Amino acid sequence: MSKRDYYEVLGVDKGASERDIKKAYKKLAMKYHPDRTAGDKALEEKFKEIQEAHEVLTDDQKRAAYDQYGHAGVDPNRGGGGFGGGADFGDIFGDVFGDIFGGGRGGRQSRARSGADLRYNLEMTLEEAVRGKNVEIRVPTLVECEVCDGSGAKKGTTPTTCPTCHGNGQVQMRQGFFAVQQTCPTCSGKGKIISDPCNACHGHGRVEKTKTLSVKVPAGVDTGDRIRLSGEGEAGEHGAPAGDLYVQVHVKEHKIFTRDGNNLYCEVPLSFTTAALGGELEVPTLDGKVKLKIGAETQTGRMFRLRGKGVKSVRSGAIGDLMCKVVVETPVNLSSRQKELLKELDESMGSGKDAAKHRPKEQGFFDGVKKFFDDLTN
Repeated sequence: MSKRDYYEVLGVDKGASERDIKKAYKKLAMKYHPDRTAGDKALEEKFKEIQEAHEVLTDDQKRAAYDQYGHAGVDPNRGGGGFGGGADFGDIFGDVFGDIFGGGRGGRQSRARSGADLRYNLEMTLEEAVRGKNVEIRVPTLVECEVCDGSGAKKGTTPTTCPTCHGNGQVQMRQGFFAVQQTCPTCSGKGKIISDPCNACHGHGRVEKTKTLSVKVPAGVDTGDRIRLSGEGEAGEHGAPAGDLYVQVHVKEHKIFTRDGNNLYCEVPLSFTTAALGGELEVPTLDGKVKLKIGAETQTGRMFRLRGKGVKSVRSGAIGDLMCKVVVETPVNLSSRQKELLKELDESMGSGKDAAKHRPKEQGFFDGVKKFFDDLTN
């Protein structure tokens, strides 16, 4: 399938200024950005087409090649054939040493740096993380200067091409047989010079601002998960693409539950009598209290599983379980009568083989201890 004309893609005339091209790109990028098109593959491809057109038409050298040769002039697979003519011997060495020192053929073309990615640490309760939430965050960042539209030049003026590097951003230094490329000392690699800087941004093209953003946190996120907001990082230099904002999730410790993947864990105190005789116990879940049936002679540390009472996975949609570990609680603050009753209970269990029937673990432990010392003495 043949590619569409780049000017047609952005909806501008062939003689449009760089400023008009950037404005058209921003308008279309806002409309067709993947974050706004809900996974529509056709619109995602359209967004890529818009990005490609913007990249070519805002690059002086690529635009000139495109205007002369069409898509063939900027096709990277043609090895530069579209630009008419091959590279001379000096250019080859320039490319090799340019790559070593961070330049190369692509490095000779001036490029404004893209904006930096930012990170925002978002603290959430376990309940918020499990159910999901829309939150508003305030992020200090660098945004494009509205006065000069990011150009850095005073309104009514435009940056001029650097006379030293002729807009390439780099200069080539030859010494005998070798050639090394270096950042242009006049324009610091920008390829352009601003003689009359904007009063608002002082020529930087960006100003500091605190943005308020709405973030949709999906249900099931956990500590360490990141939410990417494309294009919400720092603005790029002089119209270059903005960076991204990464919202880093941190779930605060919960008083009752501990999370491990999609499962929740909690410890539930169990009375001495309920553990011995059995009964029902109310246990907490994130959806409210539920009743748990406790069998007679339940020992401390036993784990009960409540299926589907855990966390719904943010990726697979699978729902985890709630694991309840019962801990038998020893009675405290006993009255004299209560102590007497416990003594009577203990005496009623007898001793020796009779006691082992009621306390098998205790008897088994002491039998093991006795055998251990007998083996030492023999």
